Amino acid sequence: MEKQLWKPGNMIYPLPAVMVSVGDTKGNTNIITVAWTGTVCTNPPMAYISVRPERYSYEMIRSSGEFVINLTTKDLVHATDYCGVKSGRDVDKWKEAHLTRGKASKLLYAPTIAESPVNIECKVTEIKELGSHHMFLATVEAVQVDGRYMTAGGKFELNQAELLAYSHGSYLETGAELGTFGYSIRKKDPVKADKKKEDTRKVKKETVQKTRKHTKKAEKKAYSPKRKKSEKQRRSV
Repeated sequence: MEKQLWKPGNMIYPLPAVMVSVGDTKGNTNIITVAWTGTVCTNPPMAYISVRPERYSYEMIRSSGEFVINLTTKDLVHATDYCGVKSGRDVDKWKEAHLTRGKASKLLYAPTIAESPVNIECKVTEIKELGSHHMFLATVEAVQVDGRYMTAGGKFELNQAELLAYSHGSYLETGAELGTFGYSIRKKDPVKADKKKEDTRKVKKETVQKTRKHTKKAEKKAYSPKRKKSEKQRRSV
């Protein structure tokens, strides 16, 4: 089937659906759900969010120069959607979405969301007024992670948190692991490879032995005296 040609538009999916917590210099706070977000740079660590200027949270971010990107999970899907469709001008999203303000470690005004497994504290460095959305470029000042997903060996098992993704209007739960970074060119473990070869040889050998045994048994049955006598009787009838 031929591909259709559409007019220019954003079809970069899936994306993270995050809740961004913000605060202004007067002590007001709010939560806005954002999908236009991502990593900008590794070193120094930088991230961005894009927000429409008419959103209630926009002026809070602009005045304080701070925001927190809070990753979302399967258990937070209702709150994530609610904070994206309701305005902080009309409702207290913290109360209605049953979310808890947490304290940021490096920011003065923007709180974290305690229920989120990862809180990424950001300070705005630049605002790009692009069009329908303004992009807030920011440095990552600190990251808070939920200790429930730390292993005894100190590894952070983020994928165990059942993170949310957003794709073309739908919230999705992230699924099974298909590979890890670099697996396509990673050299195979020689011990595991040898064991696999040995197991394959063993299976083949057992299959051959079973086949030979079955063949011998069939031949023996075919040429047994009783079978020959039975065949003679059938031919004489």
